Amino acid sequence: MTHRTHLPTTESAVAAIRAVAAAYRRAMTVTHDIGADRTSRRSSAPLFCATDPDGSLPHEAFVDLGGSPAVSIRLFPEDDAAITVDGVVFHDVPRDCVPPFLTAVYGGLAFVTARRFPPGYRLCVPLPGDETFKELVPGVSLTPWLSGRVR
Repeated sequence: MTHRTHLPTTESAVAAIRAVAAAYRRAMTVTHDIGADRTSRRSSAPLFCATDPDGSLPHEAFVDLGGSPAVSIRLFPEDDAAITVDGVVFHDVPRDCVPPFLTAVYGGLAFVTARRFPPGYRLCVPLPGDETFKELVPGVSLTPWLSGRVR
């Protein structure tokens, strides 16, 4: 059984995130940037040009979810996302992994590991199918949500 649902467009990814937010009763706000001149990774786009050279219209979205932990998602036109969980940024998350990632965070599967030397913490988000996303927790102190998940 696979954990990924193919999300071919930014709008389909937003709809999938909206479904997870509703399931976990989270408030959600979405901001859309449409056009090569508006998306964050298209800084080299010519002035007043909204399409890519191939004629496509890139669509990027920023999603902010309420509650604890603080979660925000930037969906990029290149089929990936950056997810921030309580200040920990997960770069290059495949767009198809965003809904199961959120389900793991809100479902209580995410955990924090501690290292003695060098001292530090790592936030781990396991997904079905033996895929785990891991990122270092910045700084030396943990938020209340992160400290409640230390193993």
